[in-house]
Amino acid sequence: MQAHQTVPHLREVIVFLAAAGIIVPFFSRLRVSPVLGFLVLGALIGPYGLGLFADDIGLLRYAVIDDLAGVRPLAELGIVFLLFMIGLELSPDRLWALRRLVFGLGTLQVAITATVIGLIAWGFGNPPAAALILGLGFALSSTAVVMQLLVERRAVASPLGRTSFAILLLQDLAVVPILVLIGLLAARAADDLPIALGLAFATALAAIAGIFVMGRLLLRPLLRLAGATRSPELFMAVTLLTVLGAAAITEWAGLSMALGAFLAGLLLAETEYRHEVEVDIEPFKGLLLGLFFMSVGMGTDLRIVAAGPFWLLASVVGLFAVKAPIIAGLAWAFGLPRHVAVEAGLLLGQGGEFAFVVFVLASASGLLPRDTAQFMLIVTALGMIATPVAAGFARRAGLALERRHAGRAAQRDLLPPRGIADHVIIAGFGRVGQMLARVFDSCNQPYVALDVDPANVAQHRAGGLPVFYGDAGRIEILRRMHAERARAVVVTTDSPLSAQHTVRAVRSRWPHLLVVARARDSAHARRLLECGATEVVPETVEASLQLAARVLEAAGEPAEAVAQSIAQQREFELAKLELEPESSPRRVRQVSE
Repeated sequence: MQAHQTVPHLREVIVFLAAAGIIVPFFSRLRVSPVLGFLVLGALIGPYGLGLFADDIGLLRYAVIDDLAGVRPLAELGIVFLLFMIGLELSPDRLWALRRLVFGLGTLQVAITATVIGLIAWGFGNPPAAALILGLGFALSSTAVVMQLLVERRAVASPLGRTSFAILLLQDLAVVPILVLIGLLAARAADDLPIALGLAFATALAAIAGIFVMGRLLLRPLLRLAGATRSPELFMAVTLLTVLGAAAITEWAGLSMALGAFLAGLLLAETEYRHEVEVDIEPFKGLLLGLFFMSVGMGTDLRIVAAGPFWLLASVVGLFAVKAPIIAGLAWAFGLPRHVAVEAGLLLGQGGEFAFVVFVLASASGLLPRDTAQFMLIVTALGMIATPVAAGFARRAGLALERRHAGRAAQRDLLPPRGIADHVIIAGFGRVGQMLARVFDSCNQPYVALDVDPANVAQHRAGGLPVFYGDAGRIEILRRMHAERARAVVVTTDSPLSAQHTVRAVRSRWPHLLVVARARDSAHARRLLECGATEVVPETVEASLQLAARVLEAAGEPAEAVAQSIAQQREFELAKLELEPESSPRRVRQVSE
């Protein structure tokens, strides 16, 4: 009889799925990035966390993952699918538009960062070869962590996302010469370095060209054939073959698998099947990427962290302190806004997943002592774990710099024209305020607008609109808007408390001024009326009435009957607020969304 065979790594897969089912909803409820959750959870259930007590506490054996060698191949596929999804969102034309950032900014970042970190490592007593490897390894950032954070924030297409992606893409390309260099240093064949690098680049370029040629010739007909069968299974199989096939080709050429998947995504982005592919692949990407982050956490030996916390934490902080200013300075020199440059520097300040490959290979080749390599691996893992926290700080720092710059620009031109009269003051220039402004422009009704977001003010002032920075709830600000000569004040701000405060301020100083306020709901409308608003527009009521009118008209009901029914329902709703029928918001219902 054959021995019973279990599915390989079945227990590890079950533990991972159970952990993912708990940690993702839990961290989502706490509004914390799932990336941080997977990293922390990996450290907890890994061989250096609860796994240390598994022999003493038998039940823990069923709740820990101690076979990292079996998990890591699956974990690496998470990066592959992440880069494939990013490629789907781009196109060759958009990528070509980034060439200046990729080959200019990216190349300078790797070269300068590797030089500075290498000199620091040499100053700490490392041999020149080891210092060079440490500099090159730490010059690379984490594509998986950074891009996942940008995807979560929907910022991949933003200036920050494009800059970060350009740098990360060049870093992925730089892995090939770095690995070649390690092999030459280990063999002490420095005289062959130019030849070896040339052969490596030629092989890499041939692989990339082959993927593009084969993709353009075969991909669309193959997908069309799969789609014609109307078989979701066949379409999924063709998609997976495309991703993994391209990844295998680039791995054969000495490049990363992730780069091949990215190229496959670029090719599919030009086809009419990109959206179907994106929906099919998304579950694979999410689960496998989560497994990758957990594997990083599992590789963190908490005993080493506890034995030497000072130097480990100092190294992590020092890595961010070295890389962030270099990246920020280069980004600023390439013409990016200061807040984007600072945020990009902090976001890319960690070590990356390819640093694991570089340091492990260098240790196996005898170029890095084992203890040094293990220490640097822990520093890399801790830096990746700290990245979501650093990204949050980077976001706040970027917003602060952006607002400070916009606030200074707004303060330079705070006052509307002195002769303005019979104008409308719009308190809050969000979507509703902007819609009002367009209506007023079409009717030649003068207006001025106030908003407390300096960036929003600067953007619209650049377009020539009379938008000013200030809190409409302050009487002195309203005086500067010449409220004594205004026709009306329209309060459109999103904050209920801010809206009530503004209504009170206007009514206390100008009791006869018309004040029309946008209300969240009926309860908020009553509070605004109590504060002194002349008219209110409950947006839930008005939006519901407009939606009902569109449905009835589309269903073929007579327009007059629909209008009469909507008017009756409006009067009924307003009667609940103790409004007079003649104060119907028909004149200002455009302020509802």
